[in-house]
Amino acid sequence: MARTHIADSSDVPKGKINKSGLKSALRLYKYIKPYRGQYFLGIFFLLGSSLASLAFPKLLGDLVNSGNDTTLGQSLNQTALLIACILILQATFSYFRIVLFVNVTERSLAALRQATYRHLIKLPLQFFERRRVGELNSRISADVILLQETMTSTLAEFIRQIIVITGGITLLAIISIKLTAFMLITLPPTMIVARYFGRFIRKFSKDVQTKLADSNTIIEETLQGIQSVKAFTNEHIEIARYKKKTLEMADLGMTRGKYRGAFSSFIILGLFGAIAAMVWQGSRLLQAGEMQAGDLFSFVIYSVFVGGTISGLANVYTNIQKFIGATEDLFKIYDEEPEDIQDISEIDPKFRMQGEISFKNLNFAYPSRSEQAVLNNINLKIESNKMIALVGHSGAGKSTMASLLLMLHRPPKNSLFFDQHDSHDIPLSALRSQISLVPQDIFLFGGSISENIAYGKSGASEQEIYEAAQKANALEFIERFPEKFETVVGERGTQLSGGQRQRVAIARAILKNPKILILDEATSSLDSESEMLVQEALEKLMTGRTSIVIAHRLSTIRKADEIVVMEQGEIVEQGTHDSLMKISEGKYNKLIQLQYSN
Repeated sequence: MARTHIADSSDVPKGKINKSGLKSALRLYKYIKPYRGQYFLGIFFLLGSSLASLAFPKLLGDLVNSGNDTTLGQSLNQTALLIACILILQATFSYFRIVLFVNVTERSLAALRQATYRHLIKLPLQFFERRRVGELNSRISADVILLQETMTSTLAEFIRQIIVITGGITLLAIISIKLTAFMLITLPPTMIVARYFGRFIRKFSKDVQTKLADSNTIIEETLQGIQSVKAFTNEHIEIARYKKKTLEMADLGMTRGKYRGAFSSFIILGLFGAIAAMVWQGSRLLQAGEMQAGDLFSFVIYSVFVGGTISGLANVYTNIQKFIGATEDLFKIYDEEPEDIQDISEIDPKFRMQGEISFKNLNFAYPSRSEQAVLNNINLKIESNKMIALVGHSGAGKSTMASLLLMLHRPPKNSLFFDQHDSHDIPLSALRSQISLVPQDIFLFGGSISENIAYGKSGASEQEIYEAAQKANALEFIERFPEKFETVVGERGTQLSGGQRQRVAIARAILKNPKILILDEATSSLDSESEMLVQEALEKLMTGRTSIVIAHRLSTIRKADEIVVMEQGEIVEQGTHDSLMKISEGKYNKLIQLQYSN
């Protein structure tokens, strides 16, 4: 059993901090622009809190110096009062900085999420055929969460670190240029090594968690398949498999323990040693009268501030790289050309379909396999309100023709016409709103039966939904549920049987009231009783409409006005059931014989 992979920000690839990467990141500005006043006010509070934090160590040093001079009691109290004011100011500035940044980020990213989803859902079907759902979901989850972290804290932290490093080193140099040079040689390199050493150990911790998950997967698999394990007497194999994983986990844990011990020793010897060496050098300057005790105290605190900030820069830099990588990934979606989808309440009269369809010398190949033709020289005229059946072996091109009718894939110009209008000249939303598809594999949303039927017509009344269900023979099972139309169908409609899902889909199509109806093997996977109820509902649905039926069970299409037999993307025969049966060696005749002989 494979473990479910949940995308997180650690999976986001790093982007390069170059002209292209920064240009991609700047595309976010249009979402921040409406709130730029608050954002720049947040920057002001950030600068204020950062400068206040730089003043704190200096004031502590002044406090120590004041305490050494008994004649400066008033100055000691004044310094303590000033420290209290600085702390209050820093706390206030930090509060408003965080609140403002979070407010701007949440509003900006809400707009970004909406824009991304709006653009994504308008992209053509071939885009989704090239991408996995998990990948696309990651774009508007993991990527946007990373943008949220960066805009809320990482950029602010980067600015704060630059201020602390430049301001801190400047103040250190003012206190003692000699001791500053000594500190820069010893403390920052040690803290940077400590940071990378810590990340190396965290990698081992992550590997241990992976091994633990693998061992848990073995337990889960074995217990779920315990019947197979016992039937094949493989208990010892499973025990050995689990033993191997646990020993690997133990070895990894012990290796991590060695590195953790080494890291602890390094901190004691390296980091604390560097600080001790700096204090020793400072004490020598103190002894020589080149600095005061309070200055040395301030110097040590500034040094820890600066050293820690320099070591943290690597992490912030990595996060900024991931931020750029996330924006590049996200905006790749925006570079895809969307379909021209319009919210139409009324169809232009000149685009109202009568139901006539014409294929003229149509050739088609999928963009991903452009060298492999799926349909070849298709010429077919379907008259309004007639029932046409498409039959043939799998891969003959029947479902492709259905997708072209819905313009899910674009046929060449001047090859597909609706009522003499080229399919490319009809607004996409107007075209699709007049065509309904009832597929073999019905997808229902996780809401109620009522909501799923109403998906066929926005704003449908309860009476319209009831009548559509009645015509679809769906009342038969809906009325048996305690909650009736409010019954929740479950994810993808799993709470309903195949026949029930089909009838909900038919009710949805009835409510849409299309002029052209496409039935793609709508009854092929149903039992006889369900097929009879669904077939009866379909016959009501087809009345007064142009119907294209893709049939697997040939018994369901005997009444078709015309049967079109397809093979390898070409029309090889067409006519009524009776006329095609008269062709003794015909393709349709053989299909009938093959099906009934089985």
